Parts: sequence; structure tokens; C-alpha cells
Amino acid sequence: MLYNQEQIKAVIPHRDPFLLIDEIEEYVEKESVTAIKHVTGEEDFFRGHFPEYKVMPGVLILEALAQAGAFIVLNIEEYKGKIAFFAGADDVKWRKQVKPGDTLRLCVKVDKFKLGIGIADAVAYVGQDAVCTAKIKFAVQR
Repeated sequence: MLYNQEQIKAVIPHRDPFLLIDEIEEYVEKESVTAIKHVTGEEDFFRGHFPEYKVMPGVLILEALAQAGAFIVLNIEEYKGKIAFFAGADDVKWRKQVKPGDTLRLCVKVDKFKLGIGIADAVAYVGQDAVCTAKIKFAVQR
């Protein structure tokens, strides 16, 4: 583990119950990140999202990918202390369900980034299986 959750909170503004990253295991400055979310089943969203058949909401998997992407951008000196807003997503595909006990590996690679606006390729995995793929867009607070 390169960064724990407290170190992540020093970079991105998300907090419980909406912080969806537990640790960072790989990080290449200004380029890419691999983050981890341990899906325990105790997360607040499971209380209302199919309590009898717990499955992580797809939009929250997408949000977790966006938070991982924010970690890349908000580590850049000129953007430290700002907010990276989720500006959109294209080609989103949810391929498998994410359930309690799964470890979600969030891989994000910046494709384009200029003047605080960017696009990144994002893939969430459980084991070797891609569970969500997307091209995410973001804009940094001015």
C-alpha cells in the first residue's frame, strides 16, 4: 500500500459515508492510479440497495473510479486543495455485480488533461474480471 485512507483524505475532499477508496496501491504522477475499495457489506448504501440481495450500485462503482481519478489530478501542485468535479462518462459498461466480500481494484489512466479539464480511461476489477469500464470526464474547480 502506497497511501492509506487518511493520506487519501489529505488529497481528495470526499469523506464518509461517500469516500469510496480505502487505499492506493500504485500511483504514477499525473498519469495513473490503482486504488482499492474493500466492499464489506457494512457500507451505508447496502441498507437500501436491495437489502435482501446486496449488490454495490453501479453508479457508485463509477463514482469510485472518479474518486481515484481525482487523486491523480489533485496531487498536481497547481490543483492541490481544489475539487475535481465529475463532468461526465462515456461508453460506461457494467459487466458483473460487486458484492460484499469483493475487493474492487480501480484503475484510472489520464488520457487528456489541459487547463483543468480532462478525460481518463477507467476500469474496475474484481479479481481478473472487469466489472465496470468507462471513459470519465472531469473538471477542476477554478
